[in-house]
Amino acid sequence: MAAPITREELKQKMNAREDFVLIDVLSRESYHREHLPGATNIPFGEISKDSVSAIPRDREVIVYCANFECTASPAAARMLEDLGFTNVIDYEGGIADWKEARYPVEPGRR
Repeated sequence: MAAPITREELKQKMNAREDFVLIDVLSRESYHREHLPGATNIPFGEISKDSVSAIPRDREVIVYCANFECTASPAAARMLEDLGFTNVIDYEGGIADWKEARYPVEPGRR
């Protein structure tokens, strides 16, 4: 089961420029509106062996979705573990929790 991470722990990892992959599992529309700095978008329904093939299986991967009630990131974390990832972390608070702390978000990229 994926380990959880708090927004403060995630912010510290970002500030320290730790090596991890941050995946936004929300829709492309949501991602294009705003997302956490440095996040890559792989919508939940598109997670597959092919969509994550470029990520080494032992790399730290942090997934997030909308908020604490959102079930997409825990499900995505389980899928990634099923695909062989060994270091998956779920940021359960998602973008709503991040913004609540007034941490920066990036505008959408196309």
